[in-house]
Amino acid sequence: MSLRNIAIIAHVDHGKTTLIDVLLKQSGSFRENERVEERAMDSNDIERERGITILAKVTSLMWKDTRINIVDTPGHADFGGEVERILSMVDGVVILVDAAEGPMPQTKFVLGKALAQGLRPIVAINKIDKSDERHLEVLEEIFDLFIALDASPEQLDFPVLYGSAKQGWMALEPEGPKETLAPLLDKVIEHVPEPQVEEGAFRMLVTTIERNPFLGRILTGRITSGTVKANDAIHTLNRDGKEVEKGRVSKVLAFRGLERTPVEVGEAGDIVAIAGLVTSTVADTLCATSVTTPIAAKPIDPPTLSVTFRINDGPLAGREGDKVQSRVIRERLMREAEGNVAIKVTPGDDNDSYDVAGRGELQLAVLIENMRREGFELTIGRPKVLFKEENGVRMEPVEEVIIDVDDEFTGAVVQKLTERKGELTDMRPSGVGRTRIQLLVPTRSLIGYQPELLSDTRGTAIFNRLFHSFVPFKGELPGRRTGVLISNGTGQSVAYALWNLEERGAMLIDAGVDIYEGMIIGEHNRENDLEVNALKGKQLTNIRTTSKDEAVRLTTPKKLTLEQSLGYIAEDEYVEVTPKSIRLRKIWLDPNDRKRMSRAAKTA
Repeated sequence: MSLRNIAIIAHVDHGKTTLIDVLLKQSGSFRENERVEERAMDSNDIERERGITILAKVTSLMWKDTRINIVDTPGHADFGGEVERILSMVDGVVILVDAAEGPMPQTKFVLGKALAQGLRPIVAINKIDKSDERHLEVLEEIFDLFIALDASPEQLDFPVLYGSAKQGWMALEPEGPKETLAPLLDKVIEHVPEPQVEEGAFRMLVTTIERNPFLGRILTGRITSGTVKANDAIHTLNRDGKEVEKGRVSKVLAFRGLERTPVEVGEAGDIVAIAGLVTSTVADTLCATSVTTPIAAKPIDPPTLSVTFRINDGPLAGREGDKVQSRVIRERLMREAEGNVAIKVTPGDDNDSYDVAGRGELQLAVLIENMRREGFELTIGRPKVLFKEENGVRMEPVEEVIIDVDDEFTGAVVQKLTERKGELTDMRPSGVGRTRIQLLVPTRSLIGYQPELLSDTRGTAIFNRLFHSFVPFKGELPGRRTGVLISNGTGQSVAYALWNLEERGAMLIDAGVDIYEGMIIGEHNRENDLEVNALKGKQLTNIRTTSKDEAVRLTTPKKLTLEQSLGYIAEDEYVEVTPKSIRLRKIWLDPNDRKRMSRAAKTA
């Protein structure tokens, strides 16, 4: 049987997962009466809630006697590590571009990686049914992008299809025929080469890893040479050629539709999952015992942000979660680092903390969210940017930022980002009444910027970012402009007290919430921090008055999400995360300790 391995790559929200849904339906991968979820490939809860793909996943379908293995990849720059690994498994890519938005930062990132590996992309211009589609300009922008990324003449001769994944059609012309996705599948078979198979015994590079409660570790990759079947004796080599472990294959699983089914033999060129090994991980080579040279693994871009994970040592610790010890937190983080090559875990300053480095706030927030759902309690420090030294010069990461915004708000956006040491590189109209602004901004300037952007543009801006390069350190940045309101006692917050505090600033908590000394309960209108009493009830007397009691009406508090909290906190603050709550607190809960530490920081 002939075989094709492809990845579908695109910017976030350009329709990759929706396209795979329709491909599976139209190719007959489901029974007539089978109930299929929308975006079937987004299998975990956070992916469904946020509507984004986080983990790369493999599926396969049959088309005209050819088996096509398809990898669905994430579109967020924070999960770029997943995409970089996946591209070594495939022989071709379908690059999906929105007919209205055109190529975006992540399109550029994934296309650059694909071209560097010598893959020849197929371009599919999706969402052509949109009222503001502009397929001719978008095709020109794609061509310019290929040239800017040094595409070879063969890669520049890319086929183009137009269509709408949601409506279930692709065609060689924008007008149609608007029938099925068959033209796309035909083009894949015609344009993508069969997998290159090497001579020799079994070898396979591991590209993804997951755990199964019954089978243990499941390692997925593409077989480069030879065949593998259950009960074969194999060993694992790391990048340097050292043996990691020996073992036997307990199961060989192949991808059939959304299911993984056991197969007798995994053949060279096919993408399979292998169970039975205990310590092998991503970028290791599984091979027959006679093989001694590993497959070269592509280097992954370095992390740019680091966050400190600590035990929860606040007064309310242990009430909501059952995993609170530093040993359990360490085991969970190490397990995450094994399967996710874009994350690095190192011990922190004390025995109870760990520094976790990743690609961005979203990637780290998803890890924290997963952990709190598993019952962990943590305190998280402010994200720090990872600097590096080059020839004695301190270098910092800079990101390429693209913001689509209504014309009336462009001034405010450009002003805010230039204050944060951003450089404007391009500004052009992007549709009716909207402007696309391109800037190069230091990564540390973008920590916590997104909520500010949404309030500046009344929620209309579309914000995209991508790691660009390291540049010499640009100097100090302005910090948070407001102070915070800090509780001076422990108990339950009282509506009457919060009502009296509203003139001091916006509240972050409701009435009737457990609070403690040193916890942040609101935002101060001024620059300094203020200790306040949120526990004071109204003085009641037994003397009747003619003036009627005033009803206490509280303004709705400003509830921060996990990512907003990470961006909001200052250097001397933590986010306390439990399965049910997200609280902000000062590192030093006692006011005398805070004063002593701030004095020490000033003298230092």
